[in-house]
Amino acid sequence: MSGWTAWRFADPAFFALVVLLAPVAYALLRGVGRSRLRFSALSMLLEARGGRHRVFRLLPVVLRLLTVFLLVIAVARPQGGNVSREVLSEGVDIMLVVDTSGSMEAMDFTLDGERATRLEVSKKVVRDFIEGRENDRIGLVAFGEEAIIQCPTTIDYGVLTNTLQAVAPGMAGDGTGIGTALGTAVQSLKELPGRSRIVILLTDGRNNTGILDPVQAARAAATYSIKVYTIGVGTEGKAPFQVSGLFGKQMIYQDVDLDEDTLEAVAEATGARYFRATSSDSLQKIYELIDQLEKTEVEVKEFTDYEELYAAALWPALFLLVLELILRATWLRTLP
Repeated sequence: MSGWTAWRFADPAFFALVVLLAPVAYALLRGVGRSRLRFSALSMLLEARGGRHRVFRLLPVVLRLLTVFLLVIAVARPQGGNVSREVLSEGVDIMLVVDTSGSMEAMDFTLDGERATRLEVSKKVVRDFIEGRENDRIGLVAFGEEAIIQCPTTIDYGVLTNTLQAVAPGMAGDGTGIGTALGTAVQSLKELPGRSRIVILLTDGRNNTGILDPVQAARAAATYSIKVYTIGVGTEGKAPFQVSGLFGKQMIYQDVDLDEDTLEAVAEATGARYFRATSSDSLQKIYELIDQLEKTEVEVKEFTDYEELYAAALWPALFLLVLELILRATWLRTLP
């Protein structure tokens, strides 16, 4: 019975009978040793009583009271049960779209106090975002000139984070096909049955390749009730890039063209928001905000399966009753 996580009495009203035990106990205790029979010799009385101490003659009364108390517990129907929980949640279907073009190698962000590329910081922040979600299907698209579905939507976050770790600069080409990437994400999400479907698109450039316009792709997403959050990453002005030269590695500065107007239009077309991240901390806060905006609604139902336990009180009560009868007839017998 130690495994039960819930306890109750199905008919607790029967505990009112315990009140009756007080007068019954008083009457029984007053009756112990009050017989006033006459004997011609004291030795005959001692022989009949067996010479037992008065404390032992209280034992049948105690057994009777315990029997009644256990019977009251039995009729009150003690029950033990285990609580089980059912989580009812459709979750959120999320497609993470990450730019891997050459400009994502700009080293204008920091990671653990050291200079880091935009892609390195983005991967770390995206991984934290994944680890903070529950009950959601999440997928990953890496894009440059092309869009590659690195991982279809899944709830196996271990596989997803391993796939994210393998994302590398230039793996999908050096251009920036935002429209192509968004179209690929929408194509993956549109047939899923979830009530809430979102795309989080991160880029630091301008759509300069592919045949699909980003705003047109966003309008297509809106027809499927898919929201597209867009994030533009990178500091203002020229961005530093690390290159190898005759004298080893050195830092050069180049212009990076971020098309914020298009990213704003994409988000607005789907009822979502555009964010600008100019540092590692601001990027982290953006993903935390999106995490709060798109929380999964979880409904939890509890069920308790009860089992009758009255036998645990009934059988000891019957045992004590039989024991009392045996003692009264033998070792603690009394004269009529």
